[in-house]
Order: sequence, then structure tokens, then C-alpha cells
Amino acid sequence: MSPVTPPWEKVLWKKQPYPDNYIPEGALDLSLRKNPNFKPYTYWPLVHLSTAITQHLATIFIFLCVFVRLKDHSLDPRVLIFLSLGCFFLGYLVWEVLQYTQNLGGSNHDNESNERIRLDRVKTFKSSILIFLALMSLSPVLRTLSAATSSDSIWALSACLFLLNILLADYGSSSPVIQGRHERLTSVLSMNAAISSSVVLASRLTNDLAVFALIQFSVQSFTLFPMLRRRLQVPMQTLLTLILSISSFLLAIPLSSTIAFLVLFVLLAVTMLAPAVLVWAQKYKNEIRGPWDVAVPKLN
Repeated sequence: MSPVTPPWEKVLWKKQPYPDNYIPEGALDLSLRKNPNFKPYTYWPLVHLSTAITQHLATIFIFLCVFVRLKDHSLDPRVLIFLSLGCFFLGYLVWEVLQYTQNLGGSNHDNESNERIRLDRVKTFKSSILIFLALMSLSPVLRTLSAATSSDSIWALSACLFLLNILLADYGSSSPVIQGRHERLTSVLSMNAAISSSVVLASRLTNDLAVFALIQFSVQSFTLFPMLRRRLQVPMQTLLTLILSISSFLLAIPLSSTIAFLVLFVLLAVTMLAPAVLVWAQKYKNEIRGPWDVAVPKLN
């Protein structure tokens, strides 16, 4: 009578009557896992998340429409300066209201926090004056910055910089801004790309006042407004997306109906079509995990 062969065990320290490359029948089928970490997306939450991208694209379209109007002399630079200043004070008022509401919800209202808020306001006022004077003094230099460069090169460089701005922009959490939060490196690079693109576009304008107005509008659109926009995401995300999208469409219509409908198509595609494509493509996800994968230690 032949001895009974002991069952195979997946251990290395024990000598077994099986070859080294032995695999029991059905062992792979039992250990195979398909899409173990897969979390299915639903359509409307994706649309909600995509509105941050839509808002950023609409802001760029609005800036480009303003630049074209300044270049064609259909927009007075003084009007743009006054509008920018009005938007700045309105945005600062909204920021203070949101800050006051957030402080009411907090538990500590000591003198130290009040003093810090007062110092932040003074620092913000000084920085605003400094930026205003710096832009005013540098406008003649910026106007002649690319005088020896052809316009075709300027358009191509500006398009590449705005594309870099879109790719590196921070579309992350829409939670309120936390005091002392550090910006990510990609967000800083995105802002620098947008400002650089605005500078090279401003060098195509014909007078110093128009250059100053465009750069001032650029600083507000790509530096200050994104900070306020992140704080407004939670209470009025849908309304803000509609306002920016409709504004970009209306500003583009007088320039060209074709460009206006192209802008509208891009915004709708990013907001409505792209989430639908992602939800549809989920059924083709097929990630297989098995014993051939690298072992991941589980620590208590």
C-alpha cells in the first residue's frame, strides 16, 4: 500500500514531496482578484468636480477677450482699470465676510487671533499698494519687452504658457482655505506661467496705460481670484461656474460667433461630456491581481 501524499503547503522552510515549480490545480483561480481597489464613479459627482476646471478655462477665455479688445482699441484701458479696482474691493469684501463667518464658527476669539487678523489686513493693503506702483512703473519696460520678436512667436509662446497653466493648475479640494496653508509647487508654476503669458501678450499693446491695465487684470485673474474662488466653491460652486461661463461666451460673441460657440463647446465638453466619457469607460477597466504581484506587508 503506497503512502498517502501530504497536501501541498505554500511554505519554503518545509521539505515536501513536490517539485519546486509545483502549482496545485485551481490555485491561481482562487488567488486571482479583478479590480480589487476599483471604486465606480457616478455622473453627477464627476460633473460637480469638473466645475473647477470649467471655471479656470472660463477665466482664461475672459482674459483673452479683454486682451483682444485692448489690442483693437475697442476697450478703454481706463475702464478696465476702474473695473479691476472695483472687482478687487468687491472680492476683498467677500473675503472678509467669509473670514468673519469662519471666525464665528470657531471656538477661540482671543486677542492674539484678532491682532493677527489686523496685521494681515495691514500687510495685504501694503502689498496691494506695492504691486500697483510696481506695475505702473514697469509698464513702459513691459511694452517694449518683445519689440524685436515677431507676433507669430508671441502667440505661440503665449498659447504654450497658458496650456502649461491649465495642466499645472490646482483643481484640488474645494474646502475653505486654511490659514497658513502652503501652496503646492505645481500651483505656483501654473500661476507663473499665466503671468508670463500675460506679460508677453501685453508687449503687443501700443500704449503704457493698456499694458498696465492688462497686467493688473492678469494679476487679479490668475493670482487673487483663484484664492477667492476656492473659498467660494462650497457655498456657490454652480452659480460661480454659470457666471464665468456665460461671461466668457458673451464677451466672445462680438469678436467672432465661431469663436464664441467654440468656447461654449469647450466649456460644455469639460463639464458635461468628459464625465460621461469617464463613466462609460469604466466598464473597460480590467486590472488583475494575483500571486505574481509584489507582496505588500500588512502592519498593525
